[in-house]
Amino acid sequence: MDIFAEFGSTIQLFLKGLLVGIIASAPMGPVGILCIQRTMQKGRIYGLATGAGATLSDIIYALMTGWGMAFVMDFIDNERNIFWMKLIGSVMLFIFGIYMFRTDPRKCIRPVSNNKGTLFHNFFTSFLVTLSNPLIIFLFLALFNMFTFVIPGNLFGQCVGYVSIVAGAMLWWVGLTYVINRMRRNFGLRGILRLNRSIGTIVLAASVIYAIMTLFHLSLY
Repeated sequence: MDIFAEFGSTIQLFLKGLLVGIIASAPMGPVGILCIQRTMQKGRIYGLATGAGATLSDIIYALMTGWGMAFVMDFIDNERNIFWMKLIGSVMLFIFGIYMFRTDPRKCIRPVSNNKGTLFHNFFTSFLVTLSNPLIIFLFLALFNMFTFVIPGNLFGQCVGYVSIVAGAMLWWVGLTYVINRMRRNFGLRGILRLNRSIGTIVLAASVIYAIMTLFHLSLY
């Protein structure tokens, strides 16, 4: 029975990590726009290299967030504190969703060189662009609070959790580049704005639903 319970908790952790990775990667900021531009102008493989660079930067910030939260485990272990963490995380995510919905990502568009460059160059430039925005930590903090995503003292759990974040982020970039590659003739500036607003709406809805579940002590796991 303990084996099944541990397996179930590992699956839950993996699914949480997937969601964290997807939500952290989805906003159409400078790297998202860069990924779309490179996919349309250079090809899907260059878009994927761009997404992979962003993912590497994201996991660095995710590790920093988790490492910092591990220092306050006595606080996190308290059930009442967990309730407030989830609620605050939902509110932070709601604010982030509003920001996404109101932001015009087309302002981030910059000319892309006709020279494709190497895949490593595309990967590394994307990594640097994402790394230059430490505000992503606040998004990870909101997500970690909302999902109570901290696994101190459990090396296997930590590996599963952070690998699943990487998997979720790459799942987003694979899906985005696939859609853009298939719709490159019809996906213009309006498409970028619609995509960003759709993501913002989903984030807003998810934050409200999770806040309601927290308030009424409902749980999917």
